[in-house]
Amino acid sequence: MREKKNLQDLNGVYVFNVAEREDLDRPTARLIKEFECIEEKFDNDIGSKYGILSGSRDNSLYSALWVAQALLRKGSAKTADKRMLLLTNEDDPFGSIKGITKMDMMRTTLQRAKDAQDLGISIELLPLSRRNDEFNVSLFYAELLGLEGDELTQFQALAGERLKDMKEQLRKRIFKKRKIRRIKFIIANGMSIDVDTYALIRPTNPGTITWLDSVTNLPIKSDRSFICTDTGALLQEPAQRFQSYKSEDVMLSVDELSEIKRIASGHLRLLGFKPLSCLKDYHNLRPSTFIFPSDEEVIGSTCIFVALHRSMLQLNRFALAFGGSSNNPHLVALVAQNEIISGGGQVEPPGMHMIYLPYSDDIRHVEEVHADANTIAPRATDDQTKTASALVRRIDLKDFSVCQFSNPALQRHYAVLQALALDEDEMPEIKDETLPDQEGMARPGIVKLLEEFKLSVFGENYEDNDLTIGGTMTEASRKRKAIADNATKEYSKYDWLELADTGKLKDLTMAELKYYLTANNLSVTGAKAALISRILTHMGK
Repeated sequence: MREKKNLQDLNGVYVFNVAEREDLDRPTARLIKEFECIEEKFDNDIGSKYGILSGSRDNSLYSALWVAQALLRKGSAKTADKRMLLLTNEDDPFGSIKGITKMDMMRTTLQRAKDAQDLGISIELLPLSRRNDEFNVSLFYAELLGLEGDELTQFQALAGERLKDMKEQLRKRIFKKRKIRRIKFIIANGMSIDVDTYALIRPTNPGTITWLDSVTNLPIKSDRSFICTDTGALLQEPAQRFQSYKSEDVMLSVDELSEIKRIASGHLRLLGFKPLSCLKDYHNLRPSTFIFPSDEEVIGSTCIFVALHRSMLQLNRFALAFGGSSNNPHLVALVAQNEIISGGGQVEPPGMHMIYLPYSDDIRHVEEVHADANTIAPRATDDQTKTASALVRRIDLKDFSVCQFSNPALQRHYAVLQALALDEDEMPEIKDETLPDQEGMARPGIVKLLEEFKLSVFGENYEDNDLTIGGTMTEASRKRKAIADNATKEYSKYDWLELADTGKLKDLTMAELKYYLTANNLSVTGAKAALISRILTHMGK
């Protein structure tokens, strides 16, 4: 940096300060807007220098590590994660220096980085490659990060993905990894252990709406009141409730209702063990809960839990148990999970998944479409099955993971909130990762398999708009056909080649651009720039 701003008064280091420490934990609109302006005023207020200048004894990288280490000195490494992120497009910060001076600067910088790592501070590098010049991590940063062998080979390939993932993580709500509650697991008479439960997967919903007073703009508290239907008097709480049974109203008090509903004790009771083959995928009422032993109150819980865990893994069995709250008891299957370690880090922890099972009352049988025994159900021919299998094998999602997909509704919700909070003029564009890959589906090999599959199922005279039910075109088919006919009609009114050559496609509205796309059976999804790009690609421009 040209300017300096740090407590150590070191050259080449500029610390961006915030007014309040809490702003970093929960960023305010003011802080975000101020941070966005850094790029605009960077050259005027801060400035930059490329690398470490020859003939200068100022080691800016060493100084930056020193200042960052001092800023992270508070807090224990056991209770907080401390990280330094190095973002740079200079793969050799000492490239302009020669001889003993370069060796001395490299040695002191590496030692400073090692000192920080010994204090529990991790250092990560996010390389920013220059145009036509790939970032060579082997020149210096491989030794600083301790990269060797396969780690060094894979680092460059994963660096771009890490930077992209970091940007996407900013739009995701991060939950604290805390336990739900601690429960007692009763294994047999006189033997019980304590286990902690954790929620690994839960649906994420937008934040709750707070109602405000239209005059004072203060939060409003809702309240509920009971009114007697006979006298209109205000009641604090109904004294009794009733349940209809055979045309009779059976009166029940609150205590009686609580006693009737109290079936489970709140503990988890072991019923027995069954082979894993007996547990079906559809025997799952809701996301599972992860359980792990705790020795805080019952000493020896971990030893007993580990013994059961290892035995279940060796014998390929799961434990059947009964538990839950007093008014919501349920059967559960405890499935042991082994620890998975990859790349020197833990991917999956050891423990058990508590899968919530249905009762017999919860199981609903599939209604048969062809109830008449004389009706012959349609069956796929060998040719149809063969073409479908080829299509399934070709459209294969490589390295699929649910972690790759963000909820588009949530992303849109938070984008709108951001635009309103920051008083932005335009809504940020949100990438919907759940949309089909139009470019991938348009590959010649996939298009050919799709045509073969449609031909084998519907025959040669099939058209996309001929979807019928009982010989009658559906309402949806009529609408699609009307839209296509109108697009073809409007399409002929424009000289599309001239619009493309003169660059006037951008002057058309979204609806007008979709005339071209619909008439040529192209996708109409995406922003305006995506539609124009799709039209130009189709024209070969």
